[in-house]
Amino acid sequence: MNKNDILKGLEIRALSSDGSGIAKPEGFPIFIKDTLPEDVVTAKIIKVKKDMAYARMLSVDQASPDRVAARCAVARPCGGCAIQELAYDKQLAFKDDKVYNCLLRIGGIPAKILDAAHEAPLGMDKPWRYRNKAQYPIGKDRDGRIITGFYAGRTHHIVETEECFLNPPEFAAILRTFIRFCEENRMEPYDESTGRGQVRHLVIRKAFGTGQLMIMPVIRSMKKLDAKTREALKEALVGIPDLATVVLNENPDKTNVILGKETEILYGPGYIEDRLGELTFRIGPLSFYQVNSAQALRLYEKAMEYAALTGKERVYDLCCGIGTISLFAAKRAAHVSGIEAVPEAIEDARVNASINGISNVSFTAARVEAYLKENAGIKADVVILDPPRAGMERSALDAIAAALPSRIVYISCDPATQARDIKVFLAAGYHLERYVTVDQFCQSHHAESCVLLSRGVSGDGSH
Repeated sequence: MNKNDILKGLEIRALSSDGSGIAKPEGFPIFIKDTLPEDVVTAKIIKVKKDMAYARMLSVDQASPDRVAARCAVARPCGGCAIQELAYDKQLAFKDDKVYNCLLRIGGIPAKILDAAHEAPLGMDKPWRYRNKAQYPIGKDRDGRIITGFYAGRTHHIVETEECFLNPPEFAAILRTFIRFCEENRMEPYDESTGRGQVRHLVIRKAFGTGQLMIMPVIRSMKKLDAKTREALKEALVGIPDLATVVLNENPDKTNVILGKETEILYGPGYIEDRLGELTFRIGPLSFYQVNSAQALRLYEKAMEYAALTGKERVYDLCCGIGTISLFAAKRAAHVSGIEAVPEAIEDARVNASINGISNVSFTAARVEAYLKENAGIKADVVILDPPRAGMERSALDAIAAALPSRIVYISCDPATQARDIKVFLAAGYHLERYVTVDQFCQSHHAESCVLLSRGVSGDGSH
């Protein structure tokens, strides 16, 4: 097999963890994007390695019974929706299997225990228009025309589109208004290769519980945006329905990181407020907030169900962000301690506690690993974890186990690192009691999961 070979009659047998189809002619795996199990395709080999190859799908010669028409015209070139052409019930099954297999293979948990602990995945009735935040790169096409859209998978090439069916419909109109402003005011898009140009991204956030909108242009230099242009930008945007605030973000670095550290309020209070369940949350320009509000509520309700709080427990919420889970837990616990590395998030968390009149919670800005090291010997009844994709450091896992919580609720957007970390807790005397997959990122290959670990003897008599 060589690069540029064209292979016909390739039967797709499964999906890889990133949503690519896998064919195995004569047992040799070939990964082919935009294909589904039971498709039969023609594909062109683009890369050959010792034990696998990658190919580009040229045609679907026999379609999988689970293949559906893409709603979006740029679903294939865009990097956001790897499995949009897979029927939604099969998307859920794919993600559920991914979580199961990580716990089985990486976590080393026997199938019998996994089967007993498994709960049906939590999907959406309408898995579209769910995102409360979008980040649109601003660039130019070959003719010098200002364009926007989304990056093609694993590249920084903009696939031009104003419409995304994961975002609220009003985002497209806001985008058009902003592009028109850039054209009329000669605001040049930033060029990654040269470091020149001013406009890098447009970030839009919507609080689904209140309808409030935040618009945040990301620019290279605040100094180079004169007062007249600032005023013109404000005038262009203030008529947008439900607009609560406009914030400028400055990112002067020659980097592909989207946001910089400096912000300036152009209009409104500089934040929006959302309602999630019975709580109100203030969301600033740089705040981390689950991107799917409806599913976040279901995730937090499931976490509370797993935590089984009675009002007497001391709870630690590690990687607490702006305090969402902490405040849900505080309504049901004696005291909650929230720990988070990002100081701005801790400021938001304290404000959110105040807004909701919750006093039995304290927030500390610290790296979780450092906090646990400095506070060795702490005791907890329940620990809730919601770390970044990379998971937790081993020292933190050991410290959590040493705190002897009766229950650990571990939320993760990466089942592989979650399973790796859970293995440490299993060795420390915990057992898997329940777990569920939550579809936070419909149409994409990403899976979110929530796992309950308990200390002591499990239902089958094992430790």
